[in-house]
Amino acid sequence: MGRLVAGGLALAAVGWAVREIPAELGGRASGERLARMTRSPRFRDGVFHNPVPGSYTPPVGSLPELLQELIFNRDGRRPAGPVPLVTSPSTPPSETGLSVVWYGHATTLVEIEGRRVLFDPVWSERVSPSRLVGPRRLHPLPVALADLPALDAIVISHDHYDHLDRATVRTLTSVQNAPFLVPLGIGAHLERWGVPPSRIVELDWEEEANVAGLRFVATAARHFSGRALTRNTTLWGSWVVAGQSKRVFYAGDSGYFDGYSGIGAAHGPFDLTLMPIGAYSPAWPDVHMDPEEAVNAHLDLGGRLLLPVHWATFTLALHPWAEPVDRLWRESKARDVRLAIPRPGDRVDVGDVPLVDPWWELFKGA
Repeated sequence: MGRLVAGGLALAAVGWAVREIPAELGGRASGERLARMTRSPRFRDGVFHNPVPGSYTPPVGSLPELLQELIFNRDGRRPAGPVPLVTSPSTPPSETGLSVVWYGHATTLVEIEGRRVLFDPVWSERVSPSRLVGPRRLHPLPVALADLPALDAIVISHDHYDHLDRATVRTLTSVQNAPFLVPLGIGAHLERWGVPPSRIVELDWEEEANVAGLRFVATAARHFSGRALTRNTTLWGSWVVAGQSKRVFYAGDSGYFDGYSGIGAAHGPFDLTLMPIGAYSPAWPDVHMDPEEAVNAHLDLGGRLLLPVHWATFTLALHPWAEPVDRLWRESKARDVRLAIPRPGDRVDVGDVPLVDPWWELFKGA
């Protein structure tokens, strides 16, 4: 009888955990939203396409080896101890200039000329449609979602789970009043999750919107999209945020491509670039940059300060936990690139950047 009860409870728990998966997959574009997508120069044959073609899945023949490495060889892919968080930054936000708080992975708060812009907010424990499986956090969030200051804009780069999180979107919808700026098609996900249409701004590449006195421009990236088996039915992208005198570039997820020099020429130079440096692999070189390519892109963009994102928080590739930032620091010193590498939750004033403290070196090798 005890085994029957335990089995019943286990099945009930699994049913409870998977009941929300259909909603996690998001919505499907229709009507005017779909018509607008089909008019995009990037849309053909029912899906969006990269400006530079490339593969975004490992070769079939490499999958057994990749799975074996992922399951059995875990050396170095986790920090050796608790990642040091900053819950009360000593540096105040810049009221008229530019400051930035990195919360981990891609989630970043930019404080530009007195406005606050939150990029790719993810507060869930796992980046997955399920609460039972999927990459789990390697460190907590430095601040509770409800404790964020009032935001002026929430910006999404694409619809992968480590950049677009349903639970976080639903909470931000209820506790904030800021609009969501997203690439084409992602508004269907947001509407399914309860975001009012009046708070959704969808843009194609090189389209722009003015929000809270800031100019937002959706720009190109070399990546892909999809929350299930269907790929590329929503657009992905990078973002330019421009104030009266300060400019920020957020790369989202992207492989390196020659479009960065064009973005820099059209919209730069940039006081700050937020560049992804982790989750790279020889198996998918076209859709994620390695650290050296992130430096190349930063220089193509005319960036003045580089702050790395997309590392430290989730294990999404086979490289060691600290390898991306080690390689970035080495390459930046070799090429005289200004770098800020804060602990999660700390604030960097772009006008007064401290020397790099290699805090991560104490946490290598678990």
